[in-house]
Amino acid sequence: MLNSLKRRKIHSRNIQVSTYETDTEDLMIEGILKDDLLISHYDSSGAKRPPNTVHHMVVGMLIGTASFQIDDIEVEMPAFPHKGCDETAKSLDQIKGMKIAPGFTEKVKNVLGGTRSCSHLKTLVLSMASAAVQGFWVHMTKERGSGGKTPALMNRYVVGTCWVWRKDGPLAGPRLR
Repeated sequence: MLNSLKRRKIHSRNIQVSTYETDTEDLMIEGILKDDLLISHYDSSGAKRPPNTVHHMVVGMLIGTASFQIDDIEVEMPAFPHKGCDETAKSLDQIKGMKIAPGFTEKVKNVLGGTRSCSHLKTLVLSMASAAVQGFWVHMTKERGSGGKTPALMNRYVVGTCWVWRKDGPLAGPRLR
């Protein structure tokens, strides 16, 4: 049914997350969030605006591979909609030292939720955390024979995170116990 509707795209949000190995064996996770308004529109002051990028945010996180802790974080905000939005960049300093592990999402929501930060930065950080697990997995299993680390890594970071990786599920199952 939805495919049969006549439609015109008016907004696009893109989140891109990349994981990089560093010369220190830590991982650098880079997240980019862009919101593009694709048609002319009226802003909160009543002024007509042409199509534009309303949010463009870049977050870099340095993750220790031994601890899976956020050791450093940097924020750039090339585009934001309102004066003062850029003041939220430093709010992410509060998550330095946090480990990306079960409970991370709830901790981030508690620390950065509501008026304590920017909802777009919080959204980006949460996307980056789940992608960091994928990047970490690639980093840890990139050499032949490194799959032997699989059970410990899976139990530590993946089991219990989704339907197929539930403790009694088809992927976790007895082979990881």
